[in-house]
Amino acid sequence: MSTVSDHGGRQAPVNTSTGKLVVGWALVGVPLAYGVYETLTRVAALFG
Repeated sequence: MSTVSDHGGRQAPVNTSTGKLVVGWALVGVPLAYGVYETLTRVAALFG
């Protein structure tokens, strides 16, 4: 994956590792998804 960043008025390509990107999103996404799941199950128990 390649993005563009600004270096003193010039556009330089920035290479990011796909593996690091996937691991980073997994570290954030898995706990977030678990938290949303737990919240929704408790809300359903509270109002259901």
